[in-house]
Amino acid sequence: MNDFGRGWVKRLLSPQPSLLTMSSLLPAAIKGFWTTCPSFSTFYFLFAIFVVSTIFHCHQRLALVPAPWAYSAHVVLAPRHLPREGLFTINSKGRLGNQMGEYATLYALAKMNGRPAFIPVQMHSTLAPIFRITLPVLHSATASRIPWQNYHLNNWMEEKYRHIPGRYVRLTGYPCSWTFYHHLRHEILQEFTLHDHVREEAQKFLRGLQAKWAGQATFVGVHVRRGDYVHVMPRVWKGVLADRGYLQRALDWFRARCRLPVFVVTSDDMAWCRDSINNSVGDVVFAGNGLQGSPAKDFALLTQCNHTIITVGTFGVWAAYLAGGDTVYLANFTLPNSPFNMVFRPQAVFLPEWVGIAADLGQAGQNGL
Repeated sequence: MNDFGRGWVKRLLSPQPSLLTMSSLLPAAIKGFWTTCPSFSTFYFLFAIFVVSTIFHCHQRLALVPAPWAYSAHVVLAPRHLPREGLFTINSKGRLGNQMGEYATLYALAKMNGRPAFIPVQMHSTLAPIFRITLPVLHSATASRIPWQNYHLNNWMEEKYRHIPGRYVRLTGYPCSWTFYHHLRHEILQEFTLHDHVREEAQKFLRGLQAKWAGQATFVGVHVRRGDYVHVMPRVWKGVLADRGYLQRALDWFRARCRLPVFVVTSDDMAWCRDSINNSVGDVVFAGNGLQGSPAKDFALLTQCNHTIITVGTFGVWAAYLAGGDTVYLANFTLPNSPFNMVFRPQAVFLPEWVGIAADLGQAGQNGL
């Protein structure tokens, strides 16, 4: 017999515990288990701590990264939902400043013409993560089935825009003029109210600066637009960008009027700003991240300041419009024969109370423009 067989024989011949013995051992085993096992109250207490801890950490995570459902909107899903009286929409072109201008213009002209307004999905994706916009979204599948009548807008309000013909009208162009919507300023400011987390991040940064100046600082947001304009402005538009001289004069304008100004600089070329803006007084803070793909931080910083200095571009114009306060802007930055003058009227872009400081066109003249 092999070892395996002998093992089984040994087990069969060995004395087995009787049922009586087992019945006496079982209660003792159960009693020992409950003696060493935590009570139900302890178990539930630990479970409750685990649940509360999980909810708290999830809430913290969601607070840092706002969920997509925070930017809800009414979405038209099928053609049968379209208003019988027709509707207005607008092209979604450009970056943040352009799309803010397009949104505000659509909002104002649709109301003026008595038509409901719907924004494209792309516009909602750009604006909704930053602002509490309310216009409903036109689903792209629905928009593709509508026989649109395109209606081009200049960058200033005209009387004919009060009576735009057509049932399904798609406004086109790059409108960014207060002449379209300034009569609805309160409503436009409501539409472009920052989400709490965007505003709070900017205010937290400014509170940190305020502490360094013992709570006496007056914040002046400075936006310096360069990027592709470094090449486009001289070559295409026959103009110049803001230079060191303009920025020095703009800063000095506020230094002469504010008791303790602190200049919060944002730009898409922060390296140039650090080299070009004189900070010998120690009142300049280079604060922006300069990321065009995620402009919320820079934009929020500018809007939470008391006053504004801008150069060129719609980003700065909108930041100044939302911030209120005094604004200094770069004026006369193109030559008289610039094609830019055909699509841009300064008096329709810069509010009358804003202060213009003329650009130095000497460089444009030297380049034979």
